[in-house]
Amino acid sequence: MKTILAKADEASVKKAAGLLQAGEIVAIPTETVYGIAASAFNGAAVKKIFEAKGRPQDNPLIVHIDRLEMLEGLVSGVPQGARALAEAFWPGPLTIIMPRGPKVADEVCAGLDTVAIRMPSHPVARAVIAASGLPLAAPSANRSGGPSPTIAQDVMADMDGRLPLILDGGACGVGVESTVVTLAGEQPVLLRPGFVTKEQLEGVLGSEVLLAGAVLHKLKEGEAARSPGMKYKHYAPKAHVTILRGDFAAYCKYVCGHAGPGVWALCFDGEGGQLPVPSVCYGAKEDDAAQARELFSALRRLDEKGAQRVYARCPHVGGVGLAVYNRLVRAAAFEVVEL
Repeated sequence: MKTILAKADEASVKKAAGLLQAGEIVAIPTETVYGIAASAFNGAAVKKIFEAKGRPQDNPLIVHIDRLEMLEGLVSGVPQGARALAEAFWPGPLTIIMPRGPKVADEVCAGLDTVAIRMPSHPVARAVIAASGLPLAAPSANRSGGPSPTIAQDVMADMDGRLPLILDGGACGVGVESTVVTLAGEQPVLLRPGFVTKEQLEGVLGSEVLLAGAVLHKLKEGEAARSPGMKYKHYAPKAHVTILRGDFAAYCKYVCGHAGPGVWALCFDGEGGQLPVPSVCYGAKEDDAAQARELFSALRRLDEKGAQRVYARCPHVGGVGLAVYNRLVRAAAFEVVEL
């Protein structure tokens, strides 16, 4: 099919809403990353998302709403703490997993008895939801397993011919997918880190939020993915990525010993000139938010430059840095060298 890349204005939002109501899929910006949206009520439309992405259907999707009233039928109940989290962080980059309701399509939940819900803050995403009157299931708008897109042109590179319309709402402000927390069990569990941190969640809930093992490690054999982003290899460029954990001097020494054709460094701002190989930077060393905003575009640039092997500086593993590390360690298929 022909894919149209359109500036996100009133006319294109109306066009997107009409396509969604007709059972089509559309790429839209959010504050986190760009997503491919379909009606969460329409299983046939949701299947088109999986086809466009080449995504396994055992990976659940997040449903996006623009007001709390849309929860009716999507969830069977609102767990204790969910309203407090919504009041604190919605609209914004937080997804809350709750018991699923009768209206959500089976294809959204990947066979689980829960559904993931968030209320985006991006004005274009909210306008599309409001104009369509539909809750929208929307994973990231990239080919499955690759880096998520944070600008519309990257969506076009991945999705040209796979969907009818991409709305260009500019660069995403956050740059990594939303935090995912489940309240469907006895204790809150952080399933995917994001811009809303574990510490912030605990501050609102007044209790400990457990960290799922799959945040920092591979899913166990046979373990179901309870959230998007929990699969073994995800967010990965074509290049082979290895994370090097240690100080900059040790990093330089290691990279120097492994320099060669096709070898690139993924480092922090200002470090590239001191390295024996070409480099791409992904934010300042002490700026977790900048790293989050720039990581996916940096991984895409490495592919554009023909990198074959990439040695990546290890980010800080805490706060927003936990989200950066989570994405990077999956891009590296958990290959981490301790220096």
